[in-house]
Amino acid sequence: MPHRAHLFSLRIGHAMYESCVKEPYSQHKLAKDVLAGITVGIIAIPLAMALAIASGVAPQYGLYTAIIAGFIIALTGGSRLSISGPTAAFVVILYPIAQSYGLGGLLMATVMSGILLIGMALVRLGRLIEYIPAPVTLGFTGGIGVVIATLQVKDFLGLEMTALPEHYVGKVSALAAAVPGLYWPSLGVALLTLGIMIFWPRLKTGVPAHLPALIVASVVALVLNKQGMNIATISSQFSYLLPDGTAGQGIPPVLPEWVWPWLQPGPEGVPLTLDWSLFQALLPAAFAIAMLGAIESLLCAVVLDGMTGKRHSANSELLGQGLGNIVAPFFGGITATAAIARSAANFKAGAQTPVSGMVHALVVLAALVLLAPMLAYLPMPAMAALLMVVAWNMSEAPKSIRLLKTAPVGDILVFLTCFSLTILFDMVIAITVGVLVAAVLFVRDIAEMTRVSDISDHRRLLVTPLPKQWSVYKINGPLFFAAADRVFSELIGLCQHQQGVILYMDAVSILDAGGQSAMSRFIEHCQQHNIKVVIADLQYQPLKTLARAGMQPIPEKLAFYSTLQEAIEQVSGTRAA
Repeated sequence: MPHRAHLFSLRIGHAMYESCVKEPYSQHKLAKDVLAGITVGIIAIPLAMALAIASGVAPQYGLYTAIIAGFIIALTGGSRLSISGPTAAFVVILYPIAQSYGLGGLLMATVMSGILLIGMALVRLGRLIEYIPAPVTLGFTGGIGVVIATLQVKDFLGLEMTALPEHYVGKVSALAAAVPGLYWPSLGVALLTLGIMIFWPRLKTGVPAHLPALIVASVVALVLNKQGMNIATISSQFSYLLPDGTAGQGIPPVLPEWVWPWLQPGPEGVPLTLDWSLFQALLPAAFAIAMLGAIESLLCAVVLDGMTGKRHSANSELLGQGLGNIVAPFFGGITATAAIARSAANFKAGAQTPVSGMVHALVVLAALVLLAPMLAYLPMPAMAALLMVVAWNMSEAPKSIRLLKTAPVGDILVFLTCFSLTILFDMVIAITVGVLVAAVLFVRDIAEMTRVSDISDHRRLLVTPLPKQWSVYKINGPLFFAAADRVFSELIGLCQHQQGVILYMDAVSILDAGGQSAMSRFIEHCQQHNIKVVIADLQYQPLKTLARAGMQPIPEKLAFYSTLQEAIEQVSGTRAA
């Protein structure tokens, strides 16, 4: 099916080939790509820093991610306009890894997730996005939004806290206990940032709200700090040490260097020991990163398809994401995936090809080298306010509220399950349980659709009268493990005191092993009670299942006919004889 080829194709650099080689690449397209790349690059700079901080590492590692992974994924991926880098969805996974294993452990887990993503691409799992129900997606993104917002309360209020507990309930308790010590100047800067971000879009200037918000907040924080107040900034919270021994505050204004991930600082500031036990410990986290990265990148690609009218290559996008997440950690980059908001901004800015994503990475690189001293003035309360807005946007609260108001009870249950498990435990548990609950509820709903009806008196279907003590029962719906036992148990009750029964099965599209077993038990019961069974109008799949099971006609006990009318005529003729 050509319209579904994008779900199965796999080619490195698929998007680049389709948009720059297969289609002529002109100077006009280049100009649009450069302008869009510059626009998105400016948007990405503070976001990359804020998301790195939220993930438990220094802000420069978020910039390294946008530079290295952003460039490689755009070059090798399968979605034309996706912009990749750090995203809010990963915070709930990356923060605990950084706390337990340090930067080195986080980078190792990222490399392992990249390998898993490439494996998923090679076995053509790009279509997995089709199997994630909407309530599951809304549930875990909403839960992630709540967790991210909770993690920002400390900097938003200017609380003096060294570290938050590991579990969510403990975090909330610790934050509640520390609230009386809030620092009003920090809260003021955070509220100023939040207010500008909320009201700026009403001006319809086309400038992203977080840029003026952070500029104003930085100026206000600088003035307040000169007045003797203590507003935390990136320069006051983070320091660096260059290989030549140079120390500084804020962000190092140098290019990222190649360093083996396991040689980066661990939880105690010393490199990790590379052994099998480390791989075992990090594997669950790597799997979680790979699963979330696959889901988010493919969701982003689907959203862009709707905007552009183009088709992405799902497996090629997974391949590009895998390559980006393998290479970036060797330069200090943390986990990356496609960012829906930045990708949408890329499209709105007029991007034509993946070149815009590569330009975006170069813009972030230029900012790292040229603007590092200025970026150090960004206040931490303002970054917390920025992330709270990001958390709200990614939670898609309006969609969740609409689902709670209008969706079936089963979908609401799935949503609430994923939402609560994401907050209280983690995303992997939430998605796993959510998909399982959704699958069970789906099976239940489909099973309830399978029904038996007595059509013995249906004169339009039964032109020829039935002999006495004969009945025709029509089965509607799939006969599978969840429905078959109920259906055939009901038939056993209906067939008592009958001489024979015709099962009209033209509406049975599926018969699985459970259905075949239940049918066999029903036929055995009828044989024991001298009830003849006639099966009419079998569809292809049920017929194939019965043939494979070796079910054959039994004289005077079991017969098969291709149509209902033929079955009735044969039964009537036999009776008359």
